[in-house]
Amino acid sequence: MRFSRRSKLSIAFSFVALIILVGAFAVTGFVRGNTTGAKAAGTGIHTTYAQLKAHGTTTFKAAVKGKVTNNTVDELGPQLPENSSKQPVGSTSGVPTNVPNPVPQGITSTNPGFNGFPGINHADQRLANNGNQFSLEPPDQGLCAGNGFVVETINDAVEVYSTSGHFILKPITTLSSFFNLAPAITRSTPPVFGPFVSDPRCYYDRLTQHWFLSMLEIDTDPVTGAFGNHAATFIAVSQTTDPTGLWSVYSIDNTDDGTNNTPSNAGCPCFGDQPLIGADNNGFYVSTNEFPISVAGFNGAQVYAVSKHALITAASSGGTLSLPTVVHIDASQALVPFGGLSYSIQPAESPTVGTEPNNGTEFFLSALQFGPAPLDNRIATWALTNTVSLNRATPNLTLSFTVIHSETYGQPPNATQKNGPRPLGQALGDPIEQLASNDDRMNQVVYADGYLWSGVNTIIQNGSHAARVGIAYFIVHPWFSSGTLQANVASQGYVSAGGQSVLFPSIGVTSSGKAIMTFTLVGPNYFPSAAYSWIDLNHGAGPIHIAGAGQLPDDGFSGYPQFGGAGVGRWGDYTAAVADGNNIWMAAEYIPNTPRTLLANWGTFISEVAA
Repeated sequence: MRFSRRSKLSIAFSFVALIILVGAFAVTGFVRGNTTGAKAAGTGIHTTYAQLKAHGTTTFKAAVKGKVTNNTVDELGPQLPENSSKQPVGSTSGVPTNVPNPVPQGITSTNPGFNGFPGINHADQRLANNGNQFSLEPPDQGLCAGNGFVVETINDAVEVYSTSGHFILKPITTLSSFFNLAPAITRSTPPVFGPFVSDPRCYYDRLTQHWFLSMLEIDTDPVTGAFGNHAATFIAVSQTTDPTGLWSVYSIDNTDDGTNNTPSNAGCPCFGDQPLIGADNNGFYVSTNEFPISVAGFNGAQVYAVSKHALITAASSGGTLSLPTVVHIDASQALVPFGGLSYSIQPAESPTVGTEPNNGTEFFLSALQFGPAPLDNRIATWALTNTVSLNRATPNLTLSFTVIHSETYGQPPNATQKNGPRPLGQALGDPIEQLASNDDRMNQVVYADGYLWSGVNTIIQNGSHAARVGIAYFIVHPWFSSGTLQANVASQGYVSAGGQSVLFPSIGVTSSGKAIMTFTLVGPNYFPSAAYSWIDLNHGAGPIHIAGAGQLPDDGFSGYPQFGGAGVGRWGDYTAAVADGNNIWMAAEYIPNTPRTLLANWGTFISEVAA
């Protein structure tokens, strides 16, 4: 979820004075013990059915590039209530107490087999569609690659490149425009507000060679910009194998207030935060964290499943065919016996397709550090089985899980960064920001060569250095014994950088099991940089390679108190990595030295490494 705050709230300084000071920069019940093998099938899990809603046909739309003016009214979009997806239950007996203290990896600037180029930056998205966008932090990167194309999506824009790194479509398309929605804001007099959109992701399906793009949407009042009472996950599906052609747009209602055949959940109307996506041979899957729109609260993880083939068939018809049924699984209560509501159940993507057990299986991973204890040493492996039934009028799915022991991980601290020129912060008179590492939820999951690969942000301690952000990664082997899900950690380890921090991992894995993890490297000696490390099942993590070297510190609005911040700028919230044959494509946030806007200077860097 991107950070934003409507600037109609009082801002304690003069923007005119600020622009003068900054000058021309803008132009340039807690169960512990032996949990291995603890399982459930249907326990605390509730299933309902819903229908997709069609929103017509779309394609990438060229628009005039806008420019930022001195009028900064409504420069920042609406803000959702602060909520946590960690809802502990019971005691903290038996939790680990020792912070991980791994041997750090070396840092190198050599990159054999590497190619890379800058992706979308804040100025690109802010000025898209004639400037009818908000200033946003963080970017929340999605990336997918295949068939000679690379698609990058961020808050709130999308671009298509050739695999040689050349722009295919320029100027970039805003997410609002691509999904057939009104602009985020139309800067007329008075302004007109469009729906709130965020958290985009994309997926290229190698079995069908079709493309998927998803995002969160919440209705707003067009006059005031206030949040409405309806939210959805939007999904666009390419009609052909060419992502620059036509797409069909659909949505899944996430409101869950009893309207439109949705369940009636506590505190709703609600929205599905950070829609996570994955796929197997049969289905396309979305997992969200459900929060009320207007009040504090958390309703846990919700999982949605739909027939991939029926979705593609409907999309390819241009909307003339009937839409498949959506299976909605409320998995929020499943992990309550282990400490709290389920959260961030990450569905797996796979670089290959093949025979799947139990009439089709989609795997997931999730973390179990619920708090208030800051550390944990368990993760959950999930399996959604009988996914072939998604191709029927009435699907019949089973979601099961097993909780297994892992290495210790825990709530990470904020990350420090190297100081340097900070036009916005210096004009405000504020000290340098730290970067938010958010939490230790499970990040992107890949199922390849019989293993599930993923990682989390974690607190680490390296020698005499103060606590830093590191990465704990897991390689999990799932299997079934007499139809019952089993799993163990086949390999695990840490990525750390001595007195520096590494954060927001994503692992790309080829069909043969060659893996590379991308992340941000930042610290007292490094501006925020895009980096990566090889991960081997048997030999662990290799040296840290710098792909896109940061040139300046993060100098965005979200960390400064004049914009409601507390000295910590929003970062991430996630990176992306995906295999394309024997190559792995990656996208991570960094700070380039390129033309910026007044309020933010983040950029993204796209890398390709031959595996």
